[in-house]
Amino acid sequence: MSNTEQHLKQNYIGGQWVDSKGGKPHDVINPATEEAASTIILGTAADVDDAVAAAKEAFKTFSQTTREERLALLNRIVEEYKKRGADLAKSMAAEMGAPVSFAGTAQVGAGIGGFLGTIAALQDFSFTEKYHAGILAYEPIGVVGMITPWNWPLNQIALKVAPALAAGNCMILKPSEECPGNATIFAEILDAAGVPPGVFNLVQGDGPTVGNAISSHPGIEMVSFTGSTRAGILVAKAAADTVKRVHQELGGKSPNIVLPDADFAAVLPPTVQGVLVNTGQSCIAPTRILVQKDREAEAVGVIKAMFDGTQVGDPMSEGGHIGPVVNKAQYDKIQGLIQSAIDEGATLETGGTGLPANVNRGYFIKPTVFSGVTRNMRIANEEVFGPVATVMAYDTLEEAVDIANDTEYGLSAVISGDPAKAAAIAPKLRAGMVAVNAWGPGPGAAFGGYKASGNGREGGLLGLKDFMEVKSISGIPA
Repeated sequence: MSNTEQHLKQNYIGGQWVDSKGGKPHDVINPATEEAASTIILGTAADVDDAVAAAKEAFKTFSQTTREERLALLNRIVEEYKKRGADLAKSMAAEMGAPVSFAGTAQVGAGIGGFLGTIAALQDFSFTEKYHAGILAYEPIGVVGMITPWNWPLNQIALKVAPALAAGNCMILKPSEECPGNATIFAEILDAAGVPPGVFNLVQGDGPTVGNAISSHPGIEMVSFTGSTRAGILVAKAAADTVKRVHQELGGKSPNIVLPDADFAAVLPPTVQGVLVNTGQSCIAPTRILVQKDREAEAVGVIKAMFDGTQVGDPMSEGGHIGPVVNKAQYDKIQGLIQSAIDEGATLETGGTGLPANVNRGYFIKPTVFSGVTRNMRIANEEVFGPVATVMAYDTLEEAVDIANDTEYGLSAVISGDPAKAAAIAPKLRAGMVAVNAWGPGPGAAFGGYKASGNGREGGLLGLKDFMEVKSISGIPA
């Protein structure tokens, strides 16, 4: 058994790989084969107690480290991370179904990007600022609990761990039990990079046990959660009694406003691609494509061709295909939403329910396009999290903005068309991020949303500040 296989069944606490105190085995299912890909031990509240104790002890010294020491540590992590890219890709392909070519580039690269963005922010960060009556000082919060999802696992881990380290915090990470292997490899990377014992701790487990223990723990000063809005609410409620800071990156239902005079062949592929990338399992996927009604049929033609040209296949094979969705629960939910759109009168342009023709098992979804979708339909309101695009018609741009904002979410929005005209629309959109002629934010952008999409920001300068406390000091010499 390799070290990583052994470590998968352990937690990383205080710089050591240790067995769980009372944990139970859990098979991680390969969504392409419906068979076990790996086995972990779901941890316990006692494991979290041990991790918090290790983190509190480490905080005494790590909180006092210099900018230069933290920059050197972050750069060592990046170098060690690069050595494990192939291992990380294979782990994600087996556990959550991201095709290995995509996992090795986009998924692995997103994690490196989180560290590089934090390094850039830390290099120029002002730990003190003068104000009229004194000084504002930015300081570490203390012990941070982190609960991360399965869909972009390394990205979400890096966007929490990197700024927490840069700020001088210590931390306990609980990755998703749907895709835990990459987090085990990540812990090995941090160990190899020389992260001091207790600064970073990994406890495997599920939400009701380990997630709840982290959220409610009196020794944790901040909990940072990425996942569904439903689960984020439970985290916030569990955290309320200990008055800890709650940082949430939650769900989305992103619109793509296609301007009336847009060149569809030029602007739709790069924005609609966001519904197919990662098999649609992105919280910022711009699934609600809003098109001026006179050009709806033309837009549908471009979008349908994209989806018809998307192959579905084995995530362990190299290539540009998409893989399955993560598990049976997600598969069943998506199938139900596709059927609801059919039942409610949307026009199925391509795809639909059932497995694609080239597979006979696994949680694969046919790339699906609906037109004639109206805002009262379930599929226009609920987050699908699969390769399903919905085309909605508008009369005027004012109506398009109204439809775009008519959602409980406010994570991201896309505008396809002339950037100069998009500049007038962007301020009207109730979303934390607006991308023009792209489906995701630019490098170093602050990531986060309005409304039920959460609070706080990750990435770059604002991401660093969100993992810090602010102290006001007055009455000392200038």
